[in-house]
Amino acid sequence: MATEKLTYAKAIAELEEIVARIETNQYDIDDLTEKVRRVSVLVSFCKERLHKTETEVQKIFDDLHQSPTV
Repeated sequence: MATEKLTYAKAIAELEEIVARIETNQYDIDDLTEKVRRVSVLVSFCKERLHKTETEVQKIFDDLHQSPTV
């Protein structure tokens, strides 16, 4: 089975699902550590995507300001 590529939207949705289940005590103690590790991975992924996007957007704005006006 092919691994589906993780996107920011999918990561956020998975984070929301895990957090909701943690808040309502739907995980037993044996699964909790695994889910918290997954949350850590997802948060790191989202932070990286946000940073990359911020950098790319800033570069676009910088390029626009450097372009001569017609």
